[in-house]
Amino acid sequence: MNKLKYILALIFGLILHSSFAQEDGQSSASPESGQVLDKIVAKVNNYIVLESDVQKAYLDAISQSRQGFETPSRCDVFESLLINKLMVAKADLDSVMVSDAEVMIQTDQRFSMILAQLGGDESVLPEIYGKTADQMKAEIEEPIREQLIIQKMQAKITEGLAVSPVEVKRFYNSIPRDSLPFFSAEVTVGQIVKKPDVNKGVKDQIENQLREIKSRIMDGTTDFQTMAKQYSQDPGSAAMGGELGFFRRGELAPEYEATALGLRQGEISDPVETMFGFHIIQLLERKGNTFNTRHILIQPMPAEEDIKKAERYLDSLKTQILDEKITFAKAAKEYSDDRSTSDNGGFFADPQTGSSRLTLRTLDDPLLYFTLDSMEVGSITKPMRFEDEREGTKVRILYYRERFPAHRANMDDDYEKLKAATRRKKEEEILSRWFLTAKEDVFIDIDPAYDRCEALKDR
Repeated sequence: MNKLKYILALIFGLILHSSFAQEDGQSSASPESGQVLDKIVAKVNNYIVLESDVQKAYLDAISQSRQGFETPSRCDVFESLLINKLMVAKADLDSVMVSDAEVMIQTDQRFSMILAQLGGDESVLPEIYGKTADQMKAEIEEPIREQLIIQKMQAKITEGLAVSPVEVKRFYNSIPRDSLPFFSAEVTVGQIVKKPDVNKGVKDQIENQLREIKSRIMDGTTDFQTMAKQYSQDPGSAAMGGELGFFRRGELAPEYEATALGLRQGEISDPVETMFGFHIIQLLERKGNTFNTRHILIQPMPAEEDIKKAERYLDSLKTQILDEKITFAKAAKEYSDDRSTSDNGGFFADPQTGSSRLTLRTLDDPLLYFTLDSMEVGSITKPMRFEDEREGTKVRILYYRERFPAHRANMDDDYEKLKAATRRKKEEEILSRWFLTAKEDVFIDIDPAYDRCEALKDR
């Protein structure tokens, strides 16, 4: 059996566990009874897999299977963990590394997500997890480093992989006709979004409010973290006192980054406007090409007249599209305020395949679902208000371009899906050949309890 079709789906999903192996080769034991609670079940050079790793990963895999993933066996999970260690051990030999800055950025972001779920209060960590913030970050850091190395190794192994139309056709022809997948009905739908321009009076009030907050911090009346928790409207950082963690150049809004990098360590900026609203920023630390800041964000809310002005703007744009003075795609690229769709001509895309053909479930938006249900193919809606989770009220027009009925896969309608499947098959073949040779370059020791799995033996 070719286990790779199971293993590849698991490799990246089973890395970050709540229990992290130590590399001293010792099993853990109960201090009271001396009974062994854990043991090493595999070793690849200096990297180990613990029984607890397999158990936790297996439970995670079962949980994922309820979300639409094929349920793997315990042996499949064990082999996926073994392959992770094989990739990391081989990365040592091939000098494939990740920088400390990359690890730091990912660790800070992961820790911030955990803390946000707890309301941003670090003091509850010892009670819930039995660990301080620094201890948790230390435990998260190494699994994240391993994850990044594995991603780099797979990218290196499959580097230069391309798929030609001939290969797609050959792959399609290799599938028995009665085994071709059946695809649900799909739609192609686009949007042009207008964020209402807030009037100057509202903006001036926010800038004055932020200057007052800065003044209170500077004169020692309060501190930045307290003000961020009280006033910042950034849901991702307010609970952490406004701290964002480390980012590389180019990863934050240009105006934000330029202001932050122009500050001295500890200095607080005057109010600066970005697409998200108005900020005051404090530079905490710079390390190489990365920097850590905290900020207080206040978002200006449009008045009713501001929203109506945006509606009139989109209504005029809709008229130009219907009069064929401009195409919908060109209008979206030039005028839409939604960056996630504007580069694709305004059309929603499947995040997995990049295709603009989506099932209604893929849209994952009840409002869109019910709006499309009442539309005719080829029509454009009147301007409609909707709520953006981060930026408040916006206005958009929707274009229902095409509908594809449920059907069995074919080359004409499903080329992009078939191309993606062809690529996955080629990746499996490349990785399978790599495993065959790579396992000879490292020392692998497997506990007899897992001999029945015959891990890596069919490669």
